[in-house]
Amino acid sequence: MNQTINGPTTGRQRYVILDVLRGLALLGIAMANFPEFGLWTFLSSDAQAAMPTAEVDKVVWFMMFWFVDGKFYSVFSILFGIGFAIFLSRKGIGRFLRRMLILILIGLVHLLFVWNGDILLLYAVGGLLLSLFQRCSDRMLLIAAVLLIFLPVALDAYAEWQGIDMAAPLYAAWWRQAASSGITKENFASWLRDADNYGLMFEFLKQGSIERMWEFVSGHRLPKVLGLFIIGYLIARNRLYARIDELRPQFIKCLRLLLFFGLPTSFFYAWSATHNQLWGVTIHSLLYAVSVVPLSIAYMLGVCLWLKPFVWAKSAGRMALTCYIGQSLIGILLFYGVGMGWGTSFGLVYIEWTAIIAFFVEVLLCSLWLRCFHFGPLEWIWRMLTYGAWIRLRKVE
Repeated sequence: MNQTINGPTTGRQRYVILDVLRGLALLGIAMANFPEFGLWTFLSSDAQAAMPTAEVDKVVWFMMFWFVDGKFYSVFSILFGIGFAIFLSRKGIGRFLRRMLILILIGLVHLLFVWNGDILLLYAVGGLLLSLFQRCSDRMLLIAAVLLIFLPVALDAYAEWQGIDMAAPLYAAWWRQAASSGITKENFASWLRDADNYGLMFEFLKQGSIERMWEFVSGHRLPKVLGLFIIGYLIARNRLYARIDELRPQFIKCLRLLLFFGLPTSFFYAWSATHNQLWGVTIHSLLYAVSVVPLSIAYMLGVCLWLKPFVWAKSAGRMALTCYIGQSLIGILLFYGVGMGWGTSFGLVYIEWTAIIAFFVEVLLCSLWLRCFHFGPLEWIWRMLTYGAWIRLRKVE
């Protein structure tokens, strides 16, 4: 079998910077998702305030919105766009579409049977739409990305002006399904903690999958993700990740500008998020657009310019799909009733430390795994289904 076609990506084809960025994005995603795994975000404000760490948690929650929320998911999205573009250029549209259809199946399984916070399904749909932009010029791609990123602001402004809720039918369907399972606003936070068998957990997952669709629609997630994918596509088309030394002065100038703009706008976004969007939905949506994307790109530029201290993250980045699903399994094991049942027991500061520790355990396990195998287990399965052929997993001694 030709290993450069179906098998491992060769050293010449692989760029360490992309693996490192994916690994660091997974750390930020773990920090963003673990408050939900720990069921802290499901608690009422009174219950959160009753935690021994409540005062520290307030600071941590604000800092999360300032520096983490949306940023690492955006980095992950841009990197997916880069990966999609590289795959399209090497393998062609037919195999790419097959790869996206398989990712839809993986996302559906994750969403319906493991965790309702899945993003893979949305990524797969966004990937299918990204293929429509192959023939666009760089200028058209940039315009499309900007329009898509700001489209949610226009939609929120229209909805707020008209006093309508475009996602209301999904919201109603979500709570109808929840009620049919006996899930209410009163036991919502404790259900998964008390669910000591998979059947009860699955009852929550059924209503949660509809909730996730509501989140996608109400948050206008598809245009945001597609806009970020297009940015990644532009980066890949111009091979910016391979020209870091050549473009270092421009990267530094761009980093300074993005930090100068993104840090204060993200501060106001965090203030809005932690004060129930006190300036309204439209302003909150605008603050998201003008803070999250600039800071996400700034993070990527910073790592590109000072790569060496972050190289340790590359093993997790090479196994990004396995690590992403693995974080769900770790969250379930630690916080749900089918596992250790720690949910609702800890304040946010402890949950974030748990997320960081869990990620570094993943890094260690990935490093050990990749000594013996070419791919992570889920990456291996995804690749074989894409190519419809057996691919050797274990490295030859």
